[in-house]
This record gives sequence, C-alpha cells and structure tokens, in this order.
Amino acid sequence: MRTMMSVARLTDQTPRRDFTVAVFVTCGRRVLLLRHRRYRKWLPPGGHLRPGELPDEAALREVREETGLDVTLTGERALPVAEPRQLVRPEGVQVEVIEPGHEHVDFIYFARVEPDDGGEPPVLRPNREAAAIGWFSEEQLQTMGLTEEILLWSRKALEDNARRQPGGGVG
Repeated sequence: MRTMMSVARLTDQTPRRDFTVAVFVTCGRRVLLLRHRRYRKWLPPGGHLRPGELPDEAALREVREETGLDVTLTGERALPVAEPRQLVRPEGVQVEVIEPGHEHVDFIYFARVEPDDGGEPPVLRPNREAAAIGWFSEEQLQTMGLTEEILLWSRKALEDNARRQPGGGVG
C-alpha cells in the first residue's frame, strides 16, 4: 500500500522564513539573558544562520559575538559515529512570527559554562545589541517581565543543567 504525502507549494502567501538559533546558557543555577536593544525584551543570545553555516556552529558563534563567552552545547548527538558527522540536536525547533509575512524557524539550544575560581559565573562582554545583560536565578526570572516562552525555556534550561550536575536533580 502506498501512502501519498501532500507537499505544500510556495505561493505569494508563503511567509519569508529565516533560520535562526537561540541559546539558553546556564552556569550553576543561573541563566544568561540579554535585554535586546532593538526588540526591547529579554532574550537569550541568538541570531540568523549565515549561508552555509550549520545550526550548532551558529549557536556557538552567536553566543561568542553577543557575550564574549565560549560555551559548550549540552545537547546529544544522534549516533556515536565519526561519519556522517552528527550535529548537536537542538532542545526544540519552533516557528515564530516576527511580523506578517516574516517568520523565524528557531533552533533552540542549551549550553553551559563553568563558574570562575570563586564560584561566580564568568564576566560578560556584550556587544552593542544588548541594552543590558546578566546571569539570572529562577527567582529573578519571575520579576523580569519575560514572555511566557522565554520564561519556560529558561526554566527548562536550568532544570537540564541541574540534571547534568554531579548528584543530578533539581532543587
């Protein structure tokens, strides 16, 4: 028995879709967010993929450009093989309407950095896209006026980081 798949045709009503990354970086029990100057809201580091760039490469580049940090993506790779090259699987993929006729296909990644010798998150070196930037605890997230999406992804990143710590578990 054959199954027919319908294929959506591109029309004049099909929105322009850009591929982007968003990276929720954690350090201990804090998550990194920046107040985006253009969008005037708290967001994780992220941005558009460049032509020919892989999503996990874009994730690392965007964090470095926007914060000065070199981070480790925490997602899994599908297979333990050298070839074909396995990419880090994003934690999620979502379509976000930016404006009528323009959407972003967001690859959502989690990443982490180690604290400094004093146990504090590393110093941030933001670029000019950020009006403000910082490391925030789950309690602080409640008072920042975050969108529901950013709040939920931030919590999920913190939970994921807690599970990966020695002793695991949240709390």
